[in-house]
Amino acid sequence: MLRTEQIGKVFPGVVALDGVDFDLCQGEVHVLLGENGAGKSTLIKVLSGVHQPDSGRVLHRGSPVRIGGAEDAERLGIATIHQEFNLVPELSIAENIFLGRQPRRFGFVDRKRMERDAAPLLQRVGVQAGPETPVRELGIAGRQMVEIAKALSLDAKVLIMDEPTAVLTASEVDRLFAIVRRLRNEGVGIVFITHHLEEIPALGDRVTVLRDGRSVGQVPASTHHDELVRLMVGRSIEQQYPRQTSGDASRGKPLLRVAGLSRGGVFHDVGFEVHAGEVVGVAGLVGAGRTEVARAVFGVDRYEAGTVEVDGRRLPGFDVTAAMAAGLGLVPEDRKGQGLLPEGSVADNLGLVTLRNASRGGWVDRSGQRAAAGEMANRLAVRMAGLDQQARTLSGGNQQKVVIGKWLLAETRVLILDEPTRGVDVGAKVEIYQLVNELTAQGHAVLMISSDLPEVLGMSDRVLVMSQGRIAGELSAEDATQDAVMALAVGTSAPGQGTTTEDFPHGH
Repeated sequence: MLRTEQIGKVFPGVVALDGVDFDLCQGEVHVLLGENGAGKSTLIKVLSGVHQPDSGRVLHRGSPVRIGGAEDAERLGIATIHQEFNLVPELSIAENIFLGRQPRRFGFVDRKRMERDAAPLLQRVGVQAGPETPVRELGIAGRQMVEIAKALSLDAKVLIMDEPTAVLTASEVDRLFAIVRRLRNEGVGIVFITHHLEEIPALGDRVTVLRDGRSVGQVPASTHHDELVRLMVGRSIEQQYPRQTSGDASRGKPLLRVAGLSRGGVFHDVGFEVHAGEVVGVAGLVGAGRTEVARAVFGVDRYEAGTVEVDGRRLPGFDVTAAMAAGLGLVPEDRKGQGLLPEGSVADNLGLVTLRNASRGGWVDRSGQRAAAGEMANRLAVRMAGLDQQARTLSGGNQQKVVIGKWLLAETRVLILDEPTRGVDVGAKVEIYQLVNELTAQGHAVLMISSDLPEVLGMSDRVLVMSQGRIAGELSAEDATQDAVMALAVGTSAPGQGTTTEDFPHGH
């Protein structure tokens, strides 16, 4: 159905694609795999008409084509569902599906016909809400299904899905997979991008691996994870979670102490300690209150009772400046919305936390800040064209390195990581884990919140489990198993009693 031959694309200072070959057959799921920055997004933007290739060619059903924009892609039956949804929350589902293509009668939008045409599309993708429902009332999974319905309304024969499962729970992933399989059986060719290796044999037919802008291999979807990782990163990763738990004997004094933290209807009587040299993981079902506690500890949100101490110093509530001054840092779960200045440069973002200390008499030591940012970018191996590159143009893994790097520059004593590897490829994940190990080896403390249960188990010295806004229990590294965590998370007395990983995204 679709083929690229020797596609090349160069941006200033960066070779994004270097002779990429890729093809898609009718009625198959072809997985596109690679680290952040490998060229996946650039390739799908070439296929969807966002970028024009500098070399090579695209063939549609054997004939060379020029995909100059969205209209050309639509004419060829190519639809793309990007990571960031292209939906208008205030409009109805039907209005979003037919946006820009609304049926008209006597010059006016024919709302009844639009909703009538939308109904079978919604039924096809399993959306229960009516076509008149505002999109803002849908959850993430529902919005994703609307995007698929929108693609089907275009009679798409090629569907490109970029990280569609990144923020879905396990049950939502299962429903999405069922729809993808149904579309495949109907003859739709699907390009599927994912960082979750366990999804590949469950859904895919073939896998093309990109590395540094090149296609380095095409293998069956049944290929073992270790071989896929080797193709992606060019080396074998012996251990996915490189944490050596050291036990109680070698941990230092408490650097973060939280006691009796409460906010009505959100969390209640939360208390814990994080010691120098250790990683404390926080697990729990979606909605358990993990992120809300982290934001309150860091001073972003108010709390009604309780105390927070950093290195023995009690912090005032609702005061981020005081928290930072005490040596507390937060890498938020929404890195683009809360962790970065997307339009700012890499240098500016790395210098955000140290900006106050680098100022004298109202003047900022720009050259000193830039030099420090350069050293940190090199230390973190940030893939970039240069320090002046806008942060929004970096890959997800490199954006996350920058968000973490600004706290490392400030020599933060206690770092709270909220979903530190969400949307990050396997190679960058290991690099982030190594940074965590470096921090704790230097005597810093890390509180790590994650919905990725294997990540929590693999990287934590102790695991706190939250349930319904409370700390339901604490597990040592030796006792922390998926069953034990789930038993606490759902409030059962023993593992296996009514437990489910449904509300852990990719917890299965």
